[in-house]
Amino acid sequence: MISKQLFNKGIALVVMTSMTSLVYAQSFTGSIVSADSGLPVVGASIKVKNQKISTSSDGSGKFTLSASKGAILVVSYVGYKTEEIPVTGPNMIIRLQPAASDLEEVVVIGYGVQKKKLNTGANLKVEGEELQKRNQLNPLQSLQGQAPGVSITSTSGQPGGDMKVVVRGLGTIGNSGPLYVIDGVPGGDISVLNSADIQSIDVLKDAASAAIYGSQAANGVVLVTTKMGAAGKSQLTFDGYTGIQHVARKAKLLDADQYKLIMTEQSLNSGAGMIDFDSMAGLTNTNWMDYMFKDNAKMDNYNVGLTGGSEKSTYALSLNYIGQEGIVGGKDVSNYQRYGFRSNSEHKLFDNFLKIGQHLNFNYIKNRGVNVGNQYNNTLRGAFATSPLSPVYSDNGLYGSPFNDTSNSPWYNGDSNPYGVMMTNSNNSNDGQKLLADIFAEIEPIKGLKVRSLLGFNYYASEYRSYTPLYRFSIYTYNQDHTTTSQNMSKGHTLTWTNTASYDFSLQTEHRFSAMVGMESLRYQGTYLSGANWNLLSQFNDFAHAYLDNTTGQAHLDDNGNVVETRTVSGRPENVARRVSYFGRLGYNYKEKYLLNATLRADASSKFSRENRWGYFPSVSAGWVLSAEDFFKENLSAVNFLKLRASWGQVGNQDIADFQYAAPISTSTGITSSNPGAHYVFGTNNNNIAGAYPSRLSNPKLTWETSEQTNIGFDAKFAHNRLDVVADFYVKKTKDWLVTAPVLATTGTLPPFINGGDVKNTGVELGLNWSDKINAVHYRIGANGAYNKNTVGKIPTEDGIIHGQTAMLYDNSEEFYRAANGQPIGYFWGYETAGLFQNQSEIDAWKNAGNGVLQTAVQPGDVKYVDQNRDGIINASDKVNLGVGMPSFTYGFNIGLDYKGFDFSVNAYGALGNKIVQSYRNHANKQANYTTRILDRWTGEGTSNMVPRVTETNVNWQFSDLYIQDGDFLRISNITLGYDLSKLIKWDYAKQIRFYVQGQNLLTFTRYDGMDPEIGYGTDGWVSGIDLGYYPRPKTVLFGLNVKF
Repeated sequence: MISKQLFNKGIALVVMTSMTSLVYAQSFTGSIVSADSGLPVVGASIKVKNQKISTSSDGSGKFTLSASKGAILVVSYVGYKTEEIPVTGPNMIIRLQPAASDLEEVVVIGYGVQKKKLNTGANLKVEGEELQKRNQLNPLQSLQGQAPGVSITSTSGQPGGDMKVVVRGLGTIGNSGPLYVIDGVPGGDISVLNSADIQSIDVLKDAASAAIYGSQAANGVVLVTTKMGAAGKSQLTFDGYTGIQHVARKAKLLDADQYKLIMTEQSLNSGAGMIDFDSMAGLTNTNWMDYMFKDNAKMDNYNVGLTGGSEKSTYALSLNYIGQEGIVGGKDVSNYQRYGFRSNSEHKLFDNFLKIGQHLNFNYIKNRGVNVGNQYNNTLRGAFATSPLSPVYSDNGLYGSPFNDTSNSPWYNGDSNPYGVMMTNSNNSNDGQKLLADIFAEIEPIKGLKVRSLLGFNYYASEYRSYTPLYRFSIYTYNQDHTTTSQNMSKGHTLTWTNTASYDFSLQTEHRFSAMVGMESLRYQGTYLSGANWNLLSQFNDFAHAYLDNTTGQAHLDDNGNVVETRTVSGRPENVARRVSYFGRLGYNYKEKYLLNATLRADASSKFSRENRWGYFPSVSAGWVLSAEDFFKENLSAVNFLKLRASWGQVGNQDIADFQYAAPISTSTGITSSNPGAHYVFGTNNNNIAGAYPSRLSNPKLTWETSEQTNIGFDAKFAHNRLDVVADFYVKKTKDWLVTAPVLATTGTLPPFINGGDVKNTGVELGLNWSDKINAVHYRIGANGAYNKNTVGKIPTEDGIIHGQTAMLYDNSEEFYRAANGQPIGYFWGYETAGLFQNQSEIDAWKNAGNGVLQTAVQPGDVKYVDQNRDGIINASDKVNLGVGMPSFTYGFNIGLDYKGFDFSVNAYGALGNKIVQSYRNHANKQANYTTRILDRWTGEGTSNMVPRVTETNVNWQFSDLYIQDGDFLRISNITLGYDLSKLIKWDYAKQIRFYVQGQNLLTFTRYDGMDPEIGYGTDGWVSGIDLGYYPRPKTVLFGLNVKF
């Protein structure tokens, strides 16, 4: 009976419990809204904690879910804090609080930091993590496509090659590179930093941001912050990759049969006879490109880091190695190795009253390379001109050389052997050491007042050694008199002492001020020593033993009784340069809504005379956070953040050699091309009498270049902070250029520098970034673009022109680039063409219309050069602007995906509006090879209207638009796929074990038919886009590993 009663009560209890569960587990509805705007949050994730029940909010922010009363809901969404909310009943409203926005983050500014949302300048920040993912040996390459308004192009694809960085257009014909400030020390070398050691890079693009650096900031400022330690458990990291490189595209040159056809045709067109190649013994079919380029060139990068510390002391240490073999010639002639060590630390003493610390970055660099300069100093260029009929190897080589000598070639005894020259005469080695270090101390005597002193030390030392052996490869390419060994050494250092005092305070809590004053002094000194001598000991006679101690050259008399010096020795101190600066900044904001900043810097430099030594560089900027206004929140709540900003400022440029205002007196006892010795001959005895003379005219009025810039822009966030928009419009005018004055040759000395000329850059920039997630897939998309227009005015020469060099395209070629009033800097200057003459009737009609003809005996198939002034003569007055090597529009985009430990990304960048001058052939040499473009030449009426008939002269190859090609390109710079194994194996000791594979420069879309459309090289620093045999960027596939313990 009792058992039956208990059983009945148990059944009743179960039923009641089930009914209760049914009641409280019923479906209910709710809505998700943003706490700051009240708008619905679409796509928010709602989960029942510790259960597998989940849903998401719809287009109205509403959701329906089955859960018991009191159950905990976990609600999350990108840009908002994850909330845990108990179920209270139907129709509940859940308000998500925005996550701490990146607007609250600080950005690095000159001599300090500032909240991002309070910044009123045109600044750009790139996180070091993004740089590291790109896996470039030079951090500047990692910036490509990420920084609108910052044009970054390669000047050479050789390992360790430089990058050309131009911020908001060329503003000078001098050095156009920005100032690099690394951990507060100006003048560091960013190219030797390992990307794994960089915390962030901030680019100051407008004058208001950069004016705090005064005379060094005319071309923008790049602030680099390296990684510091953090309090807590120590973290050991390893980042490394290894890869192989290939040339992406080779120049298409004529093969032997095509070459013979063209040579015969141009001989006939020039009135000569047929060429009997069949009677010439020993001719081959050599593809010189295949020999010059090497496949499977290796690239390695390894970095081991250790960070950690306590609340009182933190540290960061790293060791790294980088190695890259060249794709031209391979590691034997083109190779780069770098070993690095970094040590950063910070310590808080006396109850945080005193903070001291240091940064140290040391690099040892060892490299060798081929020549990558103009037509006289370009190893690769020789392969474009040499005929395919000459063999690479033979047994006729002198001095034990395995390479062919064409001196007795039945075809052309001046053909040379470009591969033999490269492998024989690329004996050079450079060992360099670079140390950038600083120590600093900071005290805070009262709250908000910080006094900081930093002593920076920037040291370099380098040793260079080269050896020229005996060789002969043609009647023009030889060294048969003596071997030459040369060595040089240089070292120097820059000391920078910076002192600042900053004070942040508030009045009535709503009015907030930030003030900073400081001074900085800089001193540079260095030394240089070099020597060379002839005749390396025969028992050595190789580069490994090519040192001056092993040479035997002695001064002697030649056959005419003249003294022949075999030794050259020089040694000198570098000029001691000094600069002292005083600067200040005042910032104000009201409720973080109305923003105002002003700076002033005064610089004094030893580069100018006492009367013009000081320069003053002011700036002012303002911002208005419209999204903080009540009326904005009520009417435009869909815009999460909107800030308008405007700025104006002046910055300077002092980038000239020391003492250019003075007239140095030369008392040289040696005679060189750059220093005609001060010797005077009196009487008839031919005795040289030592004397002195001014080597340059003086100009004590010489002063700074000044760049003035106005900027208007806005920063905005939309769609619950998922979309970030930054836009700027600027006008930058640089005046008082530092240029050499035009003087008559009869002056008898070098011209002085003078101030004159200006250039105006006008442009717009736009950056867009979207970040969101779809279920477990997090994704981000970014795009940016920048347009710039460059115009020169008021050049202080009689013709208003700064002329380019001559004989740069081929032997005895004319000037083809210049800077002129009303034109962009470095524009290409030549003849415009109007096609080809198809028959004699066209020639006659052309002449009858009053047009001039450049060719003395014009024939069908020749080029129509446009007679711009219709004076019946084709001459220099008919040359026009054919384009410019700097792009008018640059852009970049990136896509990234993350899903359960997998990551995938694509990065790309490109350029539009730039032109490329391609000159692979020496038109002064009739036997020089052509590219396959010549196969589309004119061979009869209607066959071509672009490529002229071939002749043995350069009658149709005066510089014109026939040399010009569009340089527009889109380059897929990185494609990466990775997986983090730590998500799978759950190893307690490893926070990350990420393997990845990456392709670099796999695809380049362009109409340019050369090897690489990204050409920052120019025969002067102020011109780009000149392809004389450009060393291309390699295509790379690499495999990497990132581990964090």
